[in-house]
This record gives sequence, structure tokens and C-alpha cells, in this order.
Amino acid sequence: MTNDEIQFRPLARSDFPMLAEWLARPHVAEWWGSPSAPEDIEDEYGPIVDRTVPHEAFIAVRAGVPCGFIQSYTPAACHEDGWWLDEHDSGVRGIDQFLCEGDGLGRGLGTRMVSAFVRRLLTDPAVTRVQTDPSPNNGRAIRCYEKSGFREAGIVDTLDGPALLMYADRP
Repeated sequence: MTNDEIQFRPLARSDFPMLAEWLARPHVAEWWGSPSAPEDIEDEYGPIVDRTVPHEAFIAVRAGVPCGFIQSYTPAACHEDGWWLDEHDSGVRGIDQFLCEGDGLGRGLGTRMVSAFVRRLLTDPAVTRVQTDPSPNNGRAIRCYEKSGFREAGIVDTLDGPALLMYADRP
């Protein structure tokens, strides 16, 4: 493994304190909302760890050191929560992520992480495309996604407000 390779290990409950600390960092909280209390982390990510929801969450690791968080979900399975009501293709996967260190922003690490994760998702023949939905104001994330092969599909209204829906299809 070279230092630029990103690996993904499943999120574990033992990661929750680290995840809570990362979510409180200003560069993450700006886009992910206010920091979560430990019980909120358990409520949100416990079902993912227990695999009782159609989501997966991972810690991204570079050169043996955690460098970020990334999750995937099936938008068509999120209807009862009020999300993605127009998406009915069970092969579409959505992703959300962040780098844990603010000084890693703008250096290509996020692009490498997203690209590696999308490649990983698309190795599954059941996955038809990957979507993401950054804030239209998050230019850094949009550039990262574009460099990772995503294309803009348009502005959509989500439960979190307006988002730029973007897709990455198989090459």
C-alpha cells in the first residue's frame, strides 16, 4: 500500500467518541450541523453499525491513520424518512463524507477518498449509479465531486434544504 491509497473499515461503536469529536470540528460542523451529543451519535450511527438500516458507514484510513468518514445509503429505501421520494431505483447509492483534518482540505485527499469509495461501490454489479447532494454553497465539495467523476443533475429540495444533486455513473 502506498501512502496515497485509501482503505475503508466499517464504523464500529468504539469509533463513536472519535466521530463525535470530528463532527464538532469547525470545518465539519459548517456543513454537517452542530456537534452531536454521545447519545445522538448512538441514535444515528448505532443502527448503521447494527445493520438494521439500509446504510453503511466507514472510517477512511490512509497509511494506517484515520483520515475521514464516509457513508453510503440506498435512496429508494429512505422514503419513509421523507428522503428521495422520486428515486425508485434500488441500485442507486448515495454518499456523504468528510475529512477529519481541516488542514487536509484542498490537497486532493478528499478527491482520492471519494474516487476510491465510488470505485468500490461500482464493483457491485447491483449498483447502478452513485449520487451525492452537497450544499450549492459548498464549492469545495462540488469541485471534489466533479474531479471524482460526478456530474450535476440540478438543484433539489431536501429535508436539509436546497442541495445540488450529482451523479456518478459507471465508466
